[in-house]
Formats: sequence, C-alpha cells, structure tokens
Amino acid sequence: MTNPGSPASGRHALDRFLGLFAPVGAREGVTSLMLLTNIFLVLMAYYFVKPVREGWLSVAAIEGLSKIEVKAYSAFAQSMLLVAVLPLYAWLASVLPRRTLITRVGVGFCVMLVVFWFVQPGVLAATDAVVAVAFYLFVGIFGVTLVAQFWSFASDVFGEERGKRLFPLVAVGAASGATVGSWAGETLVRSGQWQAADLLLLAIVPLGLAIWIGRLTDQRGSVGQPSSATQDRWLEPAAPNNEGGFQLIARHKYLAGMAALVLLFNWVVASGDNILFAAVQEALAEDLAGANLSPEAYATALKDATTAFYGGLYFWVNLVGLLLQAFVVSRLVTLGGLSLLLLATPVISLAAYATMALAPVLSVLKVMKVAENAANYSVNNTARHMLWLPTSKTMLYQAKPTVDTLFVRIGDGLAALTVLLGTHLWSLDVIEYFIVNIVIAVAWLGVAVYLSMEHRRWGNRAGGA
Repeated sequence: MTNPGSPASGRHALDRFLGLFAPVGAREGVTSLMLLTNIFLVLMAYYFVKPVREGWLSVAAIEGLSKIEVKAYSAFAQSMLLVAVLPLYAWLASVLPRRTLITRVGVGFCVMLVVFWFVQPGVLAATDAVVAVAFYLFVGIFGVTLVAQFWSFASDVFGEERGKRLFPLVAVGAASGATVGSWAGETLVRSGQWQAADLLLLAIVPLGLAIWIGRLTDQRGSVGQPSSATQDRWLEPAAPNNEGGFQLIARHKYLAGMAALVLLFNWVVASGDNILFAAVQEALAEDLAGANLSPEAYATALKDATTAFYGGLYFWVNLVGLLLQAFVVSRLVTLGGLSLLLLATPVISLAAYATMALAPVLSVLKVMKVAENAANYSVNNTARHMLWLPTSKTMLYQAKPTVDTLFVRIGDGLAALTVLLGTHLWSLDVIEYFIVNIVIAVAWLGVAVYLSMEHRRWGNRAGGA
C-alpha cells in the first residue's frame, strides 16, 4: 500500500513495513505502533476477564429466573448503572488533562479487579449470586469504558486525516489483543494450574502496561518532536468544555445517528449472545447430568466448562477478526470508503440469522456467531471509530464515551426486554427469536445508510460544532 497523501521521502523501515497494512506516512510508524500496542494490551486484559464473567454468571442461581434471564437482566442493569457513572466521567474529562484521565481511570479498574478476586464465588457461598451479578456489571463497564477512552485518545492524537488512514492499522492491535487474551486465558484454565479467578490478577499486568504506553504516546504526539499544539494539549482538560454527553447527542443529529447505530447493532448481537448462552448451558447440563457430582463439584465443573467454552469461542471470534482487520478492512476503506464498512456488517448479520433460523443447532449457532462477532469486532468497530474523526474534542471525550458505553448497554437492555417479552408474553421459540433479530438488523442497515451520507457532510466541517 502507498500513501499518496504523505511524501515517501523520510519514511523509515518501520513506516515502510507498516505500510503493508495501511498507508503509513513518514514518521507516523512509531506512534501508530504505540497505539496499536496500547489497544492490544487493553483488549488482552479484557479477554482475560470476560470469560470469567460468563463462568461466574453460570453459578448465579436466582430463584424464579432462568439462566438466559439472569444474563439478560444483568445486561440491562449495566445501562442503568452507566446513567449514574457517565456524568462523573464527563466531569473528570472536563477538569483532567487526557494523560491524567487515562491513568486514573485505568488504575481504578486495576484496584477493582483485585477487590473482585478477593470476593470471588466460593469464598462466601451465600454471596455467590450477588458477586457474580456485580462482577457482570463491572466487566461490562470495564470493557466499554477503556475501549471508548482509548479511541477518543487515538482520535485526539491523530486528527481526522491521519485517523482515516491509520485507524485500520491501529485496530489490528485490538483484534490481536483479543485473540491472544482469549487463547491465553483458555489455555491457562484448561491446564489446571490456574483457577479462572486468577485471570483477574493476571489482567492487571497488560492493563498496567497499557496505561504506561498511553502516557508515553501522549508525550510523543503523532510523529514525534511534539508541536506547540501537542504540548498545549498536555495541560488542557481532555474535553475543553463540559457540555455533557447527553446534551451533545440530543443537539446533533449526526451524534444521535451514531447512538442509534450502536444501540441497534448491540441489540442484535446481545440477543444472539443470550440465545447462545442458553444453548450452551443446556448442552453442558446434559453432559454433566450423568457424572454423579456433588452440588459443589457440579457448580465448579459447570463454571469451569462455561469459562473454557467461551474462551474457545472468543479465540475463534478474535482470530477471524484479526485476519479481517489485518488484511481486509484497510482494503475495504480503499475500495469503498467508510460507507462500505458501515454497510458490510449489518448485511453479514442478516445472513447469519437467516442461516440460524434455518438450522437452529448449537454447532451452527457457534459458527454463525463467530462470523457475526468477528465482523463486528473488526469491520464494524473500525467504521464506528472513524465516524468520530470529524467531531470536536469535547464530543470525543464526552459524547463518544456516552455512546460507546450507555447506548451499548441500552442495546443490551433491549435484548433483555426481548427475552422478557419473548419468554413470558409471546412464548417465542428459537426460530422466532432469530426472526426478531432479522427485523432489527434491517433497521440497523437503514441507520448505516443515513450515517454514510451524514458523514460526508460532517467531513466538510472538520471539528464540527
């Protein structure tokens, strides 16, 4: 790949090598690699933690609720918690420089991982369900907050022109970090040398390194030898104005469109995840039924088997996502721009759920969820973050975290509502749940078309509003 927008002279060996994956200009390679490594470490930490969440939730027995209801309703509770948390984050972004903001948020999450390790299920059996649900809420906020914060920071460092060229490269770090994290977590648990809960402590290592690299990246700037503008950003608050994420989204149709996009695709994906979780629990229960285990041994076996299954699932999702990110996404941008990225993923989801409706068995569900989630974690995620490049810094640090956390969880909440109504009011079967997802995916496709047109208008007013 060549970069017509940057002079070829002055490109170092690293710039030329990274140019195989994206159009990297002179002196852009080091910062690109630092950001790639940063998000690699963040996602590695997250995928150490994420399968543990599923394992703990599998032993959260709540009277009167099925497994799918416990998972779906816990996801809904995340959105309610975020309504309280986001104004605090917006205020912090308006008073703290971006380097300090990144450090304090990251360290806070590290402390919480240690706390949850101490109160893990099995320590005090009477609190297992409470701890499992609380941990589920925490992990949802942990993942979306750190990832949203990273992409706000990357957009701030690169700006619109560099971001359009280099985000597909940086996102390779996200896909590879998720792949390595899920593979390593599954391998450690299956080895028998590590308990699933120990992955929480292990996750602190990559997360701490990510905080350190983020601070170095802020110090370096986009191409090294920071300009006076970059040095000014060291002292300014991350968000120059405290306008509030909710107010910004309500005032700008473009931001509202991005919120709708995130809500709809998470509704689709979370509904599919809920159906898969129920199918996995049913299959594992059948496998363990004849083992004559004590209640305690059964709970441990179910927890570890669920953690191992999801570790394997996430490995394949992230491996396919990594291949798409490394070799396909940047070429799709070159071929059809952001519009092609936006439209590709809802089309893939439509095809996946149509296939599941025709063959609703666990093996098919797993393969289709790998295809859907891999496309979402690579193609769709890159498109979503590129949509923010023409927006202001206040939008990046206040509206973007709101969209990437609250509206993600509202989508999860709507998936929970779908379970509630489908289970207790409409008595939907598996195929009917898939049909509901197909209808939502059509709406998602419509919003993607709108945003592809609106993005062109915002591209002409870089830094908007």
